[in-house]
Formats: sequence, C-alpha cells, structure tokens
Amino acid sequence: MFKAGDEVQIVSCEDDPRAEGKTGRVLDEVTPSPLTDYRWTVHQISPLIAPVLCHGHEIVRTGR
Repeated sequence: MFKAGDEVQIVSCEDDPRAEGKTGRVLDEVTPSPLTDYRWTVHQISPLIAPVLCHGHEIVRTGR
C-alpha cells in the first residue's frame, strides 16, 4: 500500500513506457478506485513526462 508523497521507482508503466526506470512521487491520498482502474497516480517524474497511472505491481517504494 502506498500513501501520498511516497517516492517510488516505476518498474513498468502501461500508461507511458517512457516512465519505466524513473522515480516519482505518489499523488493519491486514498487507495485507487475503479475510476482509475485501481492505478496509482505518480508525478514529478520528469519535466517531459506528465503524471502517469500505474498499477501497484508496476511501482516499488524506494524508501526515501
């Protein structure tokens, strides 16, 4: 389970493959719902990559 502000590494990303291997921060304050297909919003990835939606298995907490 993730929480808002957690730094995560994007292992894979169906939404935008350019985000793979990069780190970002979880934006969601609550657990994702059917509205986002149960995907977490990750932002602050790169100036050239908009926030992406990632399933829980596509991201890993970095511990920072």
